[in-house]
Amino acid sequence: MCGIWALFGLDRQPMTCICENFDKISHRGPEAFKIEFDNRVKNGYLGFHRLTIVDSLYGMQPMRIHKYPHLFLLCNGEIYNCERLQKQHQFEYSTKCDVEVILHMYTYAGNSVAQSLDGVFTFCLMDVLKRRILIARDPYGVRPLFKLYSDDGQLAICSESKGLMAISKHIDSNWTLKPFLPGHYEEYEILQDGRTKLLESCCYFKPGDKPSFLPYVSWNALISNDVHGNIRKLLSAAVEKRLMADRRIGCLLSGGLDSSLVAALLVKQAREHNLKYKIQSFAIGMDNSPDIIAARQVAEYIGTDHHEIIFTQQDIINVLDNVIYSLEIYDITTIRASIGMYLISRYIKQNTETTVIFSGEGADELAQGYIYFRDAPDAIDAHNESLRLLQDIYLYDGLRADRTTCAFSLELRVPFLDLQFTNYYLSLEPSSRQPQDGIEKHLLRSAFDGTGLLPNNILWRHKEGFSDGVASIKKSLFQIIQEIVEDRVSNEDLENAYTKYPHCTPRTKEAYYYRNIFESYYKGQAESFTPYFWMPRWVKGVTDPSARFIKHYAANEESLLTTTSGEK
Repeated sequence: MCGIWALFGLDRQPMTCICENFDKISHRGPEAFKIEFDNRVKNGYLGFHRLTIVDSLYGMQPMRIHKYPHLFLLCNGEIYNCERLQKQHQFEYSTKCDVEVILHMYTYAGNSVAQSLDGVFTFCLMDVLKRRILIARDPYGVRPLFKLYSDDGQLAICSESKGLMAISKHIDSNWTLKPFLPGHYEEYEILQDGRTKLLESCCYFKPGDKPSFLPYVSWNALISNDVHGNIRKLLSAAVEKRLMADRRIGCLLSGGLDSSLVAALLVKQAREHNLKYKIQSFAIGMDNSPDIIAARQVAEYIGTDHHEIIFTQQDIINVLDNVIYSLEIYDITTIRASIGMYLISRYIKQNTETTVIFSGEGADELAQGYIYFRDAPDAIDAHNESLRLLQDIYLYDGLRADRTTCAFSLELRVPFLDLQFTNYYLSLEPSSRQPQDGIEKHLLRSAFDGTGLLPNNILWRHKEGFSDGVASIKKSLFQIIQEIVEDRVSNEDLENAYTKYPHCTPRTKEAYYYRNIFESYYKGQAESFTPYFWMPRWVKGVTDPSARFIKHYAANEESLLTTTSGEK
């Protein structure tokens, strides 16, 4: 994990302005930073904040190697097939850093380099000989990127929008600032005055596509009539390939199915690879919340060095505005789900040496884990909804996972969004992936049933909303938040909300408060950053995203102790 930042063709930027904006993403890489420019490119700057995960000696960026002195690389990512690509194409590496492979693959495959990468990444590669810039983002947008572009070719990119907001004020022509789309790459020509011209914009991957690179697990190693075995094999491989790190590895553990599966597989792989330390797991909740109780059981079962973080209503009050600033979003359910993750990330940073964090993000989107999937009209509609959720995950749950952990200089790894695993899972018979007998993610649970990987009651626990999982039994998290913001927004403000905020108009005081804080930092970006509120599908008469308002929701004081926690 790190922060990348670049400017091209902005000719009136004093160095103080450059440094101030560049510094706004220092949390993504607090261990070293560098800003570089090349005289062959007028008004071009490349900046990098580094969090050292692999190759502490030679991994600094902008990366340049002797073999290709005309190439400059900025990359925030991990490339899991770097060694396989090296063997396949007989590259000679100058560093031990995985992202170096991008330079080699660019010389081999040109603009198609992104298709060859098994990993998560955003990168900006500058070729000063060809006067070209290549920008790309991984298929599910696990690593973030924003692009600022003007009508006359001024271009800026940054891992987070907060590093670009002030720069836009120095552009005279029309400009747009928006997230760079996952699964896309763009090529630009560098003009003589340093400005740019867009030459090509290409979508190279859509959710469910079959990867074009040689996979970690040979397709021939899968057994056509053993779906459960194939799911276990591919998810285990997705965890194994993500062990690549020189820093201590840990995991988030809510006690729900997704995080518990990842944690159990991580502990298993760590033992097989003889890691010299015990995997640390982290759970968060209020009092004896359901998440705390369930995670404690899982941690004891799989044998982690377990940490419990207990938070209070005052903690929510203290961090709420900071959470919104970190997220760069005003979506209701995303902010609610981010509070616990923000607090747990802060604890990890302040109290441990764990830097690489595994989590279960992506499972609900991929495996139809949200309660509203029970209301899908048919299997094809449910399949298409999975594809839609995965396509937009970078705007919501993926964004939440990245921003809350990176706010405290942690690197998140998400095995459920592995390209080979998602391709295989989405290729299975659509009806087999639907909820069965009122149980979400039935196929995923069945694949691990009888393996002893997890306690049976954890594997088959029913799902509940995130707000209930981390809160006390007596009061949901979203109820606590609503009480906090009640006096911060007047009834008159809410009545006039449509006039002030016509896009995604807030309908509650909670939503109005979130929007106010968002606009104080990211004024004018509401539509480009949040195109719509995350809401359940196929549910009539519901205006709040909480799962509590779906008819299938069964959480109560008794079931809270036996149900699983998710985001929605």
